[in-house]
Amino acid sequence: MLVVVAISATLWSFRPKVQYDPEKDKMLLELIEFVIEKGHYAPEKMDDEFSKGVYNDFLDAIDPSKRFFMESDIKEFKVYETKIDDLIKSRDLSFFNLVYERLQKRMSESKVVYKALSDKSISFSSDESINIDSDKNEFAKNYSELKNRWRLQMKLSVLASVVDKQKIEDDKKAKDPNYSPKSFSQLEKEARESTLKSLNDYFEFVEELERDDWFEIFINSIVTQYDPHTFYFAPEQKERFDISISGKLEGIGARLQKKGDFTEISELISGGPAWRNKELEPGDVILKVGQGSADPVEVVGMRLDDVVKKIKGPKGTKVALTVKKVDGSIKIITIIRDIVEIEETYAKSSVVNKNGVKYGVIYLPKFYIDFENDDNRDAAKDVAAEVEKLKKAGVKGIVMDLRDNGGGSLKTVVDITGLFIKEGPVVQIKSASSKKEVLYDHNPKVQWDGPLVVLINNFSASASEIFAAAIQDYKRGVVIGSKQSYGKGTVQNVIDLNQFVRNSPLGDFGALKTTTQKFYRINGGSTQLEGVASDIAMPDRYSYIKIGERDEKNAIEWDRIDRAQYEEVRSISNLEAVIFNSQKRIQASEQFRLIDENAKWINSRKENNVVSLNIDKFKHEQSDIEEATKKFKAITSYTNNMKFESLPDEVALIAKDSTLGLKRKDWHESLSKDAYVDEAINILGDIKKPSTTTSKAVAVKSKVVKP
Repeated sequence: MLVVVAISATLWSFRPKVQYDPEKDKMLLELIEFVIEKGHYAPEKMDDEFSKGVYNDFLDAIDPSKRFFMESDIKEFKVYETKIDDLIKSRDLSFFNLVYERLQKRMSESKVVYKALSDKSISFSSDESINIDSDKNEFAKNYSELKNRWRLQMKLSVLASVVDKQKIEDDKKAKDPNYSPKSFSQLEKEARESTLKSLNDYFEFVEELERDDWFEIFINSIVTQYDPHTFYFAPEQKERFDISISGKLEGIGARLQKKGDFTEISELISGGPAWRNKELEPGDVILKVGQGSADPVEVVGMRLDDVVKKIKGPKGTKVALTVKKVDGSIKIITIIRDIVEIEETYAKSSVVNKNGVKYGVIYLPKFYIDFENDDNRDAAKDVAAEVEKLKKAGVKGIVMDLRDNGGGSLKTVVDITGLFIKEGPVVQIKSASSKKEVLYDHNPKVQWDGPLVVLINNFSASASEIFAAAIQDYKRGVVIGSKQSYGKGTVQNVIDLNQFVRNSPLGDFGALKTTTQKFYRINGGSTQLEGVASDIAMPDRYSYIKIGERDEKNAIEWDRIDRAQYEEVRSISNLEAVIFNSQKRIQASEQFRLIDENAKWINSRKENNVVSLNIDKFKHEQSDIEEATKKFKAITSYTNNMKFESLPDEVALIAKDSTLGLKRKDWHESLSKDAYVDEAINILGDIKKPSTTTSKAVAVKSKVVKP
């Protein structure tokens, strides 16, 4: 579930409480069931197992930290565990009503608990610890155990804050010997007050949520049982979704996803404030959010939409994110919100000279298109234009950089693939109830027949995988990067639910994004779950972590269909040598060795979820992490000693647009520090095209000996 933290601030304005109408909720259940039954690619059977999935996902979504419900509550809820499927069919809301009302009660009780705990100073000398992985914890057996859980959580928050404040005081003292540091008791009191304010803000925020907000969570606990990409948009969410694809976005420019109790950065939008800031990265976990200079609010345990509301904001305002970096260190990152310009979602290219030979890099962030207006920009036309510019510049090879490209239009990916092959099939599509359909490139023109490298990573998904797979199946180029791409081999459509109940007095029912088709490589294999395996796999930060579609619950299975009719291009005469030489360079590279070592270290720490609440041990643990990560800082100081430049037409634009100039400068600097692009250029230099003379001789010889 990906949410763009870059939406119009007006959508987040205060909404008055509305009168609850059970008939609307019942109608929504009926619409959801109808649309999924008729339109979903592989509708799951609603049975007891389905019911258990909804039950577990709903409770996990509304009480992920297990800080509200107790075993006695769960015992009551458990009666419904295998009955939710029957309740959905009969439009019975009793399970949701019970859980919702109990949650409101437990939240009110929790306010009393944490406020009482915050009145007393906290000692950090005892040998206590807390497991921050809620999946490893059971629900509290009784009220006393629940209170203790709150106490430990608050203690951790205050402890982390105290340690941060001590470092600040030490730094001030080091800079000014005459400075008188605050006492420990002062720092503890400040940290406790800050934690109390964060909790007050959180509960104040939660109390503003309407019943419909909680019911939306329940609906999504139902629809995600079909697959992770089927998702319900309530009316307000649908409006945000429409804005998110319109191109006019405002915020920090990051996509978030929920991982248990935590909110994780899944992607940075190219050109956005977070991307320009260069401190956030995919995999970072957001712990607190602060507005301007105000005290930050803890967001651990908040639902994703609530975290988004904290982070969003109008252009020019400041947000401070306390994040846990991928390496385990804690860092406060301040970002000035801005408009995330659509220009940075378009294709762009650069040229580089290595050993006297020119090469081109085309970066494509997504396969965009405007179906409403053919005259507007689309990725196929833009990539074709960039290829033409690179040819005019005299490049001898092209890198198609599809890292972090989450996909887009099927039509566009077919057209772009057609730039590099003669006419032929590009992708196969299959709906649940229909025969396969093959999408072809019908244009015999090949715009670029020279050396081609496709660069992917773990987050290259959907249409990116179609392109990489087609290039690989045709043996048209070399696919390099992460061991495999994301593994999303499904197609979704957004269906407006209001079309089925026009002019209903019950109001707006929102929309359902549901999986309607599966796509397949031209060799017949699906990219679902398995993604596209790189011809040359390179170490990255996620090499040893399970990430991608295969890490999602209820993902649709991998399968295979018949191969399409196509002939391999085989435009590389020395593919085995190219792969061998590249692997040899990677093994000898200190940068890739360090990246691989860092990946192993990250993997070794993923189960380290127990944190000491003794201040000396806590400091020691943090010190160990900082010490262990020191050597990995060299990864960011790498340079490939190549100078990337804009093409002439862009140089002319930059002369008139200083902002564009800064953006391109940032991009070129990042390319010059990119080991993956460095190796991609090396591979282009190794590639040899088949000899035309040799090919003709072979053809003649074959013709002579033919009986």
